[in-house]
Amino acid sequence: MSDSVPVGKADFRPARAAAAAAAGAQHYPVGALYVVATPIGNLADITLRALHVLGLVDAIACEDTRHTQQLLRAYDIDGQPLIALHQHNEATAAQGVIERLQAGQRVAYVSDAGTPAISDPGARLAAACAQAGLRVVPLPGASSVTTALSAAGLAGDGAFVFQGFLPAKAGERDAAVQALAQEPRAVVLLEAPHRIGALAPALAALGERPLTVARELSKQFEQIATLACAALPTWLAQDAQRQRGEFVLVLHPAPTGAQDDDAERVLRLLLAELPLKTAVKLAAEITGAPRNALYQQALAQRDGGEI
Repeated sequence: MSDSVPVGKADFRPARAAAAAAAGAQHYPVGALYVVATPIGNLADITLRALHVLGLVDAIACEDTRHTQQLLRAYDIDGQPLIALHQHNEATAAQGVIERLQAGQRVAYVSDAGTPAISDPGARLAAACAQAGLRVVPLPGASSVTTALSAAGLAGDGAFVFQGFLPAKAGERDAAVQALAQEPRAVVLLEAPHRIGALAPALAALGERPLTVARELSKQFEQIATLACAALPTWLAQDAQRQRGEFVLVLHPAPTGAQDDDAERVLRLLLAELPLKTAVKLAAEITGAPRNALYQQALAQRDGGEI
């Protein structure tokens, strides 16, 4: 990596010294696989321990060597051989990693973004290492799933289901969405930009159930919005930029029972006459429903153009 950094570009190199100071004295066993979470967009979102391990290991297995090289160059990490290990060769490539570990090497595994084995390769590699009696050391860090959940403002006990990508075929996708309608917990979905337009009408069938849409998380054009499922197609169509980038969608918990129906009706009537915060406060006092849940419903109605 060049000693000079172009004007306007971040210089990540000092982080290596901080990583060595913070994590260098810790124990890193040999013959172990290090499953390393990497940034989901913003390169600064990497842990000091991850930086130290990436510079320490004997080899780095990665989903895409070209993508990983960009991260390594940004932090001036070089010298380790890169091993391509992706969804098409994971089973066979895992054997090569195991041989390295059995020879006493340390090997890191990184996917293109976020935490490996969460809708990314890595699960079969970790399972193969464990089956061979080898240690797997997870290094926590960025995850688009938990990042979106932290901003969604879910009401209730925080329980959620990670669904990931729904089927690409229309019939199978519609059936999967109908199954989600029966799931009372929050559901986290992932979607690619070229498929979000097809997913939106399917989710619209869930009507007024709140949905948090998060795109380009941690990047310059990050956008997070909560709206009714029925409003998603219109929301996407209002701005072409809204269909770009990787998506995380958080389907909020399903309303439960007549109390929720009454609360929604009271809220809708109050919103027609009062400011949003005042309507939410009064609806909570009248119905006893959780204020956070009512606030999310109010946002969904507002963003959906209903108020």
